[in-house]
Amino acid sequence: MTHPQLAGRLQNIAPFHVMELAKMAAALEKEGRSIINMGIGEPDFTAAPDVIEAAAHAMANGRMQYTPATGIPALRQAISRHYAQRYQVEVDPARIVVTAGASAALLLACAALVEPGCEVLMPDPCYPCNRHFVAAFDGVAKLVECGPSQRFQLSMDDVVQQWTPATRGVLLASPSNPTGTSIANAELTRIVQAVRERDGFIIVDEIYQGLCYDHEPTTALSLGEDVIVINSFSKYFNMTGWRLGWLVVPPSMVEQIEKLAQNFFICPSSIAQHAAVACFTPDSLDLYEERRNEFRRRRDYLVPALQALGFEVPVMPDGAFYIYADCSRWSDDVDQLSIELLNEAGVVLVPGLDFGPFTARRYLRISYATSMENLYAAVARMTAFFENRTPRRP
Repeated sequence: MTHPQLAGRLQNIAPFHVMELAKMAAALEKEGRSIINMGIGEPDFTAAPDVIEAAAHAMANGRMQYTPATGIPALRQAISRHYAQRYQVEVDPARIVVTAGASAALLLACAALVEPGCEVLMPDPCYPCNRHFVAAFDGVAKLVECGPSQRFQLSMDDVVQQWTPATRGVLLASPSNPTGTSIANAELTRIVQAVRERDGFIIVDEIYQGLCYDHEPTTALSLGEDVIVINSFSKYFNMTGWRLGWLVVPPSMVEQIEKLAQNFFICPSSIAQHAAVACFTPDSLDLYEERRNEFRRRRDYLVPALQALGFEVPVMPDGAFYIYADCSRWSDDVDQLSIELLNEAGVVLVPGLDFGPFTARRYLRISYATSMENLYAAVARMTAFFENRTPRRP
C-alpha cells in the first residue's frame, strides 16, 4: 500500500494537548472514576429557551435549506442591532458575515489576509488554534512573550519593537483564552494606530466579549471600520455545539470573504442561524446576564481558593471563564502535575503547553465553566492532593 505525501505545513501545526487530556479523563470515567472537568472551555449552561423554541419552529416549518453564504439577513440585522444597543456602535449588516463558528471566521480572515512567509504578531500565551490558522496558510505566527506585568497581552510597544518587513498584521484576543484578561481600551487604541501606521491588518478575537466582570463589555469595532472582529455564539450565548459565529470586516473585504465562504463552507447551519436570531430577545439577554453574574461568582470563589492552595494568580482575570495559575511552587513540570491531578485527584486542569513556550512549564489553565458544587468538590480534592506533597519553594 502506498501512502500519500502529506503537506509540509502540517509540521507547523501541533497537536491540541487539552483534547488528549480530555480523552484520558473520559477513559477514567469509563472505568467508573469520578472526574471533575475544569479543562475544556465550554459553558455548563445550554441554549436559552427562546433559542431552542426557534430551532424547533424552523425545523417544523422546513427552514433547513441552504442559506446565503454570508448568513440569513435576519441574523445579520439582529447582530447589527445588538452592537448598536449594547455597545453604541453602528455596524452595517452588510459587513457582518455569519460563519460556522468562530473557527470558520478565523479561517476566512486568514485565507484573505495571510501570505506565505508573512508574520502575524500574537501574544504568548494565546489560544493555539489562532496561530495554527496562520500556519495553515503558510504564514508565521510570531509569538511575543507577554508576562503578567502586561496582563499577558500585547502592548503597543511590543508591536512597534517586533514589527519587521515580513510582518503583515496582528491577531489579538480580548478577553483572552487562556488567561481571561482583556486589553485596556486605551492600549488597544494605541495598538490599532501602530498597525495602521504600518499598513497592516488587525484581527481581534472577541468570542468572550460578553463575559466581562469588572467592567462593561466593549468592542474593538468602535475603533474604526478597518478593525476585523471575530465573535461567536458559543460562549456568552451558550451554543457551543451549534457551531455558529460571525466575522465583521471592512466594506472592501466583504465581496472577497463572501467568495471564500461560498467555496469553503457553502453556508453555516440553517437551523442554527434561525435559532440564533432568538439570542437577542429580551428574555434571552436577561438570562445571559444572569449567567454572566454566575460566572463572576464562580471566579470570585475560585481565585482565592487556588491562592490558598499555593497557586499564584498573578493577574486577576476580568473575563472569559479561565484562571491562569502559576504552579511553580509545586512543580517545574505542569504537564506531569496535570496528569497526577487527573489520576490521583480526579480533577482535569490544562497545562500551559498548548498556549505557547513562555508559560508552558509553569502555568495551568483552570476553567470555572462548571457548577459551584463541582468547584467546591474540586478544591477539596486538590487540598487533599497537595497535603501529601512538599512544596518546591515556600
